[in-house]
Amino acid sequence: MARVRDNWERLVRATLRREQIRTTGPGYESQPSGLAGAVPPSLGRTSNIDAILQAADEIQDDDPDVARILCEQAYSMAQNLDPSSEGRGVLQFKTGLMSVIKQKRAKRDGAPIDRSADIERLWQFYQLYKQRHGVDDIQQAEQKWQDSRVSSANFGELVEMRKVFATLRALIEVMEALSENAAPGVGRSIMEELRRIKRSDAALSADLTPYNIVPLEAPLTNAIGFFPEVRGAISAIRYTENFPRLPSAVEISGQRDPDMFDLLEYVFGFQRDNIRNQRENVVLTIANAQCQLGTSDDAQCQRENKIDEKAINNVFLKLLENYMKWCKYLRIRIAWNSLEAINRERKIFLISLYFLIWGEAANVRFLPECICYIFHQMAKDLDAILDHGEAEPHERYRSENGTVSFLKQIICPIYDRLHAEAERNNDGRAAHSAWRNYDDFNEYFWSPACFELEWPMKEDSPFLVKPTKRKRTSKSSFVEHRTFLHLYRSFHRMWIFLVIMFQVLTIIGFSGLPTNLDNFKIILSIGPTFAIMNFVESFLDVLLMFGAYATARGMAISRLVIRFIWWGVSSAFVTYVYLKLMEERNKHSSNPSYFRLYILVLGAYAAVRLVFAALLKFPFCHALSQMSDQPFFQFFKWIYQERYFVGRGLYEKPSDYIRYVLFWLVILICKFTFAYFLQIKPLVNPTRIIVKLPSLQYSWHDLISKHNNNLLTVASLWGPVIAIYLMDIYIWYTVLSALVGGVMGARDRLGEIRSIEMVHKRFESFPKAFVWNLATPRIERHPLEGQNSQEMNKPYAALFAPFWNEIIKSLREEDYISNREKDLLSMPSNTGRLGLVQWPLFLLSSKIYMAIDLALDCKDTQRELWSRICRDDYMAYAVQECYYSIEIILHSLVDGEGMRWVERIYREINNSILEGSLVMTLFLKKLPLVVQRFTAVTGLLIWNETPERAKGAAKALYEFYEVVTHDLLSPDLREQIDTWNILAKARNEGRLFSRIEWPQDPKIREQVKRLHLLLTVKDSEANIPKNLEARRRLEFFTNSLFMDMAPPKPVYKMMPFSVLTPYYSETVLYSSSELRDENEDGVSTLFYLQKIFPDEWENFLERINHGGSSGDIDFERSSSDNLELRFWASYRGQTLARTVRGMMYYRRALMLQSYMDRAGLIEEDYSSANVTTNQGFESSREACAQADLKFTYVVSCQIYGQQKQRKLPEAADIALLLQRNEALRVAFIHLEESVADDGKVSKDYYSKLVKADIHGKDQEIYSIKLPGNPKLGEGKPENQNHAIIFTRGEAIQTIDMNQDNYFEEAIKMRNLLEEFHRDHGIRPPTILGVREHVFTGSVSSLALFMSNQETSFVTLGQRVLAKPLKVRMHYGHPDVFDRIFHISRGGISKASRVINISEDIYAGFNSTLRQGNITHHEYIQVGKGRDVGLNQIALFEGKVAGGNGEQVLSRDIYRIGQLFDFFRMLSFYFTTVGFYVCTMMTVLTVYVFLYGRVYLALSGIDEGIAKEAKILRSTALDAALNAQFLVQIGVFTAVPMVMGFILELGLLKAVFSFVIMQLQLCSVFFTFSLGTRTHYFGRTILHGGAKYRATGRGFVVRHIKFAENYRLYSRSHFVKAFEVAVLLIVYISYGYTSGGAVSFVLVTFSSWFLVISWLFAPSIFNPSGFEWQKTVEDFDDWISWLLYKGGVGVKGENSWESWWDEEQMHIQTLRGRILETILSFRFFIFQYGIVYKLHLTGKHTSIAIYGFSWVVLAVIVMIFKIFAFRPKKYAGFQLWMRFFQGVLALGLVAAITVIVIFTDLTVPDVFASVLAFVVTGWQILCLAITWKRVVKSIGLWYSVREFARMYDAGMGALIFAPVAVLSWFPFVSTFQSRLLYNQAFSRGLEISKILAGNKANVQA
Repeated sequence: MARVRDNWERLVRATLRREQIRTTGPGYESQPSGLAGAVPPSLGRTSNIDAILQAADEIQDDDPDVARILCEQAYSMAQNLDPSSEGRGVLQFKTGLMSVIKQKRAKRDGAPIDRSADIERLWQFYQLYKQRHGVDDIQQAEQKWQDSRVSSANFGELVEMRKVFATLRALIEVMEALSENAAPGVGRSIMEELRRIKRSDAALSADLTPYNIVPLEAPLTNAIGFFPEVRGAISAIRYTENFPRLPSAVEISGQRDPDMFDLLEYVFGFQRDNIRNQRENVVLTIANAQCQLGTSDDAQCQRENKIDEKAINNVFLKLLENYMKWCKYLRIRIAWNSLEAINRERKIFLISLYFLIWGEAANVRFLPECICYIFHQMAKDLDAILDHGEAEPHERYRSENGTVSFLKQIICPIYDRLHAEAERNNDGRAAHSAWRNYDDFNEYFWSPACFELEWPMKEDSPFLVKPTKRKRTSKSSFVEHRTFLHLYRSFHRMWIFLVIMFQVLTIIGFSGLPTNLDNFKIILSIGPTFAIMNFVESFLDVLLMFGAYATARGMAISRLVIRFIWWGVSSAFVTYVYLKLMEERNKHSSNPSYFRLYILVLGAYAAVRLVFAALLKFPFCHALSQMSDQPFFQFFKWIYQERYFVGRGLYEKPSDYIRYVLFWLVILICKFTFAYFLQIKPLVNPTRIIVKLPSLQYSWHDLISKHNNNLLTVASLWGPVIAIYLMDIYIWYTVLSALVGGVMGARDRLGEIRSIEMVHKRFESFPKAFVWNLATPRIERHPLEGQNSQEMNKPYAALFAPFWNEIIKSLREEDYISNREKDLLSMPSNTGRLGLVQWPLFLLSSKIYMAIDLALDCKDTQRELWSRICRDDYMAYAVQECYYSIEIILHSLVDGEGMRWVERIYREINNSILEGSLVMTLFLKKLPLVVQRFTAVTGLLIWNETPERAKGAAKALYEFYEVVTHDLLSPDLREQIDTWNILAKARNEGRLFSRIEWPQDPKIREQVKRLHLLLTVKDSEANIPKNLEARRRLEFFTNSLFMDMAPPKPVYKMMPFSVLTPYYSETVLYSSSELRDENEDGVSTLFYLQKIFPDEWENFLERINHGGSSGDIDFERSSSDNLELRFWASYRGQTLARTVRGMMYYRRALMLQSYMDRAGLIEEDYSSANVTTNQGFESSREACAQADLKFTYVVSCQIYGQQKQRKLPEAADIALLLQRNEALRVAFIHLEESVADDGKVSKDYYSKLVKADIHGKDQEIYSIKLPGNPKLGEGKPENQNHAIIFTRGEAIQTIDMNQDNYFEEAIKMRNLLEEFHRDHGIRPPTILGVREHVFTGSVSSLALFMSNQETSFVTLGQRVLAKPLKVRMHYGHPDVFDRIFHISRGGISKASRVINISEDIYAGFNSTLRQGNITHHEYIQVGKGRDVGLNQIALFEGKVAGGNGEQVLSRDIYRIGQLFDFFRMLSFYFTTVGFYVCTMMTVLTVYVFLYGRVYLALSGIDEGIAKEAKILRSTALDAALNAQFLVQIGVFTAVPMVMGFILELGLLKAVFSFVIMQLQLCSVFFTFSLGTRTHYFGRTILHGGAKYRATGRGFVVRHIKFAENYRLYSRSHFVKAFEVAVLLIVYISYGYTSGGAVSFVLVTFSSWFLVISWLFAPSIFNPSGFEWQKTVEDFDDWISWLLYKGGVGVKGENSWESWWDEEQMHIQTLRGRILETILSFRFFIFQYGIVYKLHLTGKHTSIAIYGFSWVVLAVIVMIFKIFAFRPKKYAGFQLWMRFFQGVLALGLVAAITVIVIFTDLTVPDVFASVLAFVVTGWQILCLAITWKRVVKSIGLWYSVREFARMYDAGMGALIFAPVAVLSWFPFVSTFQSRLLYNQAFSRGLEISKILAGNKANVQA
């Protein structure tokens, strides 16, 4: 019966933990198991049931009866919490728990249960448990550490004892609950124990209390709590008698004293967890501010646990700086009189209040000035409260039910309006002008009118007005209308400048230089041009403000109206005067009064503009403009430049200004010189000839070209030139930025160490460079007197070795190096008795043998021999180390006579060295034998001692003695040794070296091992590490040691920082199935990784003790090995696991640096005696605490709560990461649904922060209620925003989850953070840019292209942007933000829907506009993954291009474009949206050129004007086309790339890399990317539709179906490529080329290259794209997709009809339809021109011919409809219909044949007509799609859809046919594999196919 009970209990337990085991799977570390793992969340959040059940599981085997008591108590608690079992899973849990309890009771064989006995039993077990686990001893060790701050030897075991403490705490909780029923004696004992624990047992009361970093609600027991700064900060916020008295009813959470936060919570109703969160935040902020002071009274403050007043002031001023600027801008009084008038306590109150408002503001955090307004009002309320004697809840924050709630009363009303407006955006499809975004709400507080809201805010105020469906709400001060006109409006100064310069150069080209007055007057025509273009800009200001007039500030509207009137009048006046001036010129008037007036007006205006430009733009005049308060001056200043709250003071210091002005002057000089001599001047004479040509004979019916001097011909000639003129400035910018960036990189010493050989050569200088740059404080830079170089380098090497070894250790852990490579790369600690520097063995390999060879060949003196050895420094080091190491080892091995022999030998040799007679004392020919004998000794000593080895070692040592004595020594010395009585006696008695002392000292053992390697390592092993990534990292790290970086401070003084990573649902950790599942080619991800990283795979197997295994390893047998395999693969992908590992290196580096600081490594006395190693730093409590004080890592897993509820594997993987990284924190959004009495479901959202507890469970730290769903805007910034409140420190690094980090780079983080305090211009830095390394470059050729392109931008490109241009923005991660600066100014990104789709860059815009400074630093790097497949890359570039399209519309771009000075504005434009404009202009140049050529060809005038004007191959056209082609194929994209290669790889490697890229068809890729960017950028501005596009970020090892490629690229590339192809065909068919076919090819080569690239790149870069079987399958799949009917619920990936409908979704507005209609009319030229070129029409040019062509087209359409008709009823009718179709087909063929035979219609005419009708049909199709509703209303939509299907079928067939033909040839597929992937994988791919074939045969 007992067996049955046991089985039943096991069954119940297995059932309860079934779900958890299913989700965690094999290989996971400890997870909550058994009963504790099944506790429902609704119970676990409000009680310790899970901890009690976990304790029951722990003690089940020790005492089942006590386990039963705990289970009963847990059941009682569950019953009390949820009596009716309404919570999810509660009923099942209680049922299962009761079953377990019944089984436990049944084991008592029916014996009654005595509750008092139970309690006594529990008490006895508690005492035995404490005794068994030595809890009292641990507590004593804890107290000893608290008193002495010196960790005891046993205290490290406390980490392992946490589970014991958790069990004890559960026992205590149960005893406390049951103590009422205890016997008097036991009850008293229990109560005394409880009192004792609450008073003194910190391990139980603190370490197990949920907390984040500092346990503020429990006694401070962890090391952070003992830092004087932390204790001082806690003391600073402590409640004092001066504050209002708190009522006794106020509950003080935890075991702490009341503090300021308790008052703020009680009065304002802040949430409890918000209070807890910000309490810790304020404590750490103040503590760190105190640490950084370093003032003279710092030591006294530390002793007294006080905070310096200056630390409080620093935090106060920085945090509230934006608030004070806001008050000054609005000219209102701040909430306090003056800084001197408030004491430190009130400053801390205000700091705490601001943080609490910010911490609970949720989405309102995106409205920084709204928070300023809330703070302003609450600060005044707080001031009144502090003046009262009693604290009372403030009435303004009291809700209807009487409770005080800041969230409900203040935040919720604002959130409700934000939410209502967000719903109006229709999921991003509504126009931006139809709803208010975050910026609109925030800018309401830029006006004094915001105080009309009063306090609390009035519900009926304009700010809180609820939007209605019919009436749109007015915007604030800017309206994001969707139009290209924003480009002109935002950057009108640049466009005016370019137009005026073009006008001037053209005038000079036609009229000559202004050397006479007439030419000068012509040039003065720029005056009307300037005035009119400014009038256009002012008109756009008025027009594009429509939608904001109702709520915009009156002053802003007045400015618009005044400017509009001013420029309207000015343009009219200037134009009138200039016309009069020209009349005077033509009349040759002797009294040029209008000329004088004109000059006077222009001069006066120019003078005024220069004055205001100087005052507002030039930095040295800006202070003067700010000082002037004259109303007249301020008025004109306001007219000249709008005054916003942001964007004021955007000027730089003079030196920076001069730099970027000179930069742009060089560019402009080159640009305009090129434009004049190669673009404008060559066209002057042809233009004159064309204009003067008589009426030309047109081959068509000319409608617009008569009597206008051949205007269209001139336009077709100048069109491409003008297009290139507008964009070629970017070409010059690219070239000059590459040159300047290269020079700056060389100056910064980048690329000095670019190979592992250079690492070897310069290694000797690394320790000193490391100490100078990375150690704290730096050693004084002067030589130490009386010491040689070895002695000088010794302390440097001792300081360098711990860090170098930790770097090598990290490389081994990451499997980049093997165990042997680790041994060879590691550096001795240099702390032993050896008086010289011990270098890593890879530097000394074979040096001993080389020295022996020199000795063997030596025929000279000792001095000359040593001189030859010293030519190689490392050879000299090796010889010296070997010599002294042998002495030390021999001294440790022998004693007695042996010791005397060693001393005698070394004494004789040393004397010989001093006398210079070593070659006479020793017989050097015997050195190889000596080394061989001693190697035999060390070869045994490196192993553990055994009797056999001891005997062998003694024998080997005696043989060594024999060789040295009788072979090596000279005869005289040998005779002296042999006749030495003591030695001879010992030798004769057999005692000499008969026994040795086996090395036990770790240092001696390490030295033996090192000496053995030194004597045995061969030269072939010197070239390590072999892994390319390991080499790259070591090369970069060592190179960075010589770069300029900020000097670091000790860890305790450094700036604290956080890392924030947003995560949604990407891969966390690859599962076993994901690694092993094979794709259709038989390639698994694991196989792929093994082939791509073969050496890393071998190193991994060696690390898990499977090295040298032959055949496949079954990892499933071992859960630990399987888990290691999953991590190994995940660390080579773009996974969250890789990112977390990389970021946690920061903590590890800080622990090491703190440990070394604390150990006194860097002192004035640098002798080796004071130097210790880094052993044990990871277990140092103080080092750990110091790292936690300075570093916080938060991963914002937005839907982690949902993933846990759904039992998704991602949740289990995230939990695993929490277990493996104790400092990791995960923030997520939690949703709780509840049903009200009326049946309505309410949703409550919480922002939660969790960590892993001692059992591996998620331990909730904070849970802050939100006003609603936080996702109102873009997902990623909202995800960041909810989690940013859990970050700490003064800096925050934003890291994407596709990034990585390295330990050696983490060491330099201290230096980087100090850049915030260095001089980087007129303002301190607010964002520190960091260099990135793209680690996905080895995956494929496409990945290599993206990697090189991205690397050139994040290095050379951003280097130039930061300096000299001063326009670097935030382009993504891993930049480091000034956290305090940004959280008080709106956060680290913007989140408004769609407009902020590229959320990252807006952080840079915002920082710049708010007087921030963004720098760039390249001595530190962070890894980053990029997309590796063509489709992934296209989706990513589509997202970025769409984001830039939205930026064009944004207020940030407009304000920066308006407020930057002219040259800085140019830099900003061409490095943001201007890049995409120029990209689009590159493509438009092709269209302009070809349409111009087609116009000339079809009109029939090309031959005539070519012969007269000779323009077809003009210099200007060649220059334009060549520039366009070079941009198209990515040459100018590659210029910075090549410069980067040259700088960091060397010239030869740079050339080789560039050639390899060209052979891998990178030009095809760049041309294809050009189309991607152009399509998405243009479509976004025209129609919108920008959205986040998930790219997958996985390994691309699968073949992409043709249908999938067609869906993705049809409209972006294929259609446009076919249009260009048709243009080329028409041009070659009807155009005139004087040079014949060769001339045509030269002119159109770039266009044909574009067509081929756009059509076939998806096939070229598609794995197995030319494999015949894949091609057949693709064709079948494409046909199925094409013919599959659509319908409701059918996705576009399954049906052509559904996809076709989705492709039309972007045309939503009337404006968009009109624009599409206008663009579609370009296709009419084909039919109109071709019909007049047919032989059938002859020379006739009547319009009736064109009209007749439409009749023919209509007939063709009717015939198509007849053939496409498929009747569904009446079989007889179907038969007649088929008969009629057949007769019609035969008649049609016969008619065409007759027409060809009996008329002038030729076969080429038939094909030309088909081409014309096809293009016209496409144009009609585009119009029908554009006006879809109209077409549907007249019943033609079905026909339109069928025509569209036919067009897509035809385009697909034309693309597919060449691919199918090439697929016939097997070598094409083989070539493609070599093209796409490296050779290792290509070989592996072939092997996989063979193996798959074998498997198939076996199965058959």
